[in-house]
Amino acid sequence: MIYIVSLLSTIIWITVTRELGKTSDRTNVPKIVTLMSAGTLSTIVLTISLFQEIRF
Repeated sequence: MIYIVSLLSTIIWITVTRELGKTSDRTNVPKIVTLMSAGTLSTIVLTISLFQEIRF
C-alpha cells in the first residue's frame, strides 16, 4: 500500500510542478489548489506511515 501512495504522491507533485511552470494566462488555479491539497495529504500519509515503522 505504501508503494502505491508514494507513486501517486510522486505523480501528483510532478503534475503540480508542470502546472506551475505554465504561463500565468494558462494557469488553472483551482486545479493547482486541488493538486497541492492532494499532494500534501499524500505526503502526510507517507510521513505518518514511515514514522510508525521506525522502532525506537
